[in-house]
Amino acid sequence: MFWKTSRRTISLQQPLVMGILNVTPDSFSDGGTITIDNAVYRAGQLISDGADILDIGGESTRPGSSSVDVDEELRRTLPVVEAIAKQFDIPISIDTTKLAVAQAAIDGGAEIINDISGLRWDERLSKVAAMSGAGLVLTHSRGSFETMHSQLPVADILDELFKSLTDSVAIATQAGVSNEQIVLDVGIGFGKTFAQNLELLRRTDEIVTAFSPMPLLIGVSRKSFLGKLLSDRPVDERLGGSVASALVAIKKGAKIVRVHDVKETVDAVKVAGELGLF
Repeated sequence: MFWKTSRRTISLQQPLVMGILNVTPDSFSDGGTITIDNAVYRAGQLISDGADILDIGGESTRPGSSSVDVDEELRRTLPVVEAIAKQFDIPISIDTTKLAVAQAAIDGGAEIINDISGLRWDERLSKVAAMSGAGLVLTHSRGSFETMHSQLPVADILDELFKSLTDSVAIATQAGVSNEQIVLDVGIGFGKTFAQNLELLRRTDEIVTAFSPMPLLIGVSRKSFLGKLLSDRPVDERLGGSVASALVAIKKGAKIVRVHDVKETVDAVKVAGELGLF
């Protein structure tokens, strides 16, 4: 299995770790890492820790966060993408739902578009991927940016996810995106209840089978459902839960895990693999 981007073909024979590099002042992870020098330094750390892909985002999607306009998101992300692309040979993903940001980032050295809306908010992102050959992550989410964390639950989250991701893939392929460019993400935390997040992780293998051969990406790192599961553990004390969830996802067939704590996740994946967990 492999993933085609605009700059390379990425092997998925072994599970990959996507390192999160947020350049948002309100991010719960890398908040305040706004200067180009700081961002490049942080990128170097993530690469040294074993990240296979860097995911750069300029708009926080945590509960309670506010949307930013296009100009501000470009100001935060584009110089960072360009600087990292010049200094490091690593696949760069731009985490955005905005057409102008996606296009500028791809032009500036990114090779993957990570769209948490699964093309629901702007189908034109698929055209950027089609024209450039960029990889495209299609995430299942519900509602708008402002309402996705306050959606009333659906009765059958797996059925909803299957239908929504099928629609997202159809939009992408109709625009000219090949299946080899597409990776799917179940969107843990985006419009799901606590119980539904757990259900999706438990049933990751069913999702992998349903959408085969398109690879699955799972992002559980530091998510609020882990805090609840661990007796209201604060964000900076969810490492163990994050790593455990990533290993479960890989065991059940996910090819990529998106994480904040790269070194610890890479170590865990290496040990688990050597011991025959997957």
